[in-house]
Amino acid sequence: MQVIADNGYRGTGFAVPQRCRPAPPDSGRRRLSCNQRAVNSAHARQRGPGERANAQLKSWRILRKIRCCPLRATSLVKAVLVLILTG
Repeated sequence: MQVIADNGYRGTGFAVPQRCRPAPPDSGRRRLSCNQRAVNSAHARQRGPGERANAQLKSWRILRKIRCCPLRATSLVKAVLVLILTG
């Protein structure tokens, strides 16, 4: 399974976005190529839904204060997701 991660996981073997390499002094700033920008865009599209879901779940107070069995937490998360999806 391939893991899509952000730049904080650079060097761990996960798929992370391309980045600009530092330019030598007095030579101006380097830019990403068109292909590298396309790869970063596709990477962001894949990570976006997961990031939004995590942000939405973090806003529910019941999940921030949870101190119960992990099996019970799973059912709480499923219930919260149903509430989110129904509007």
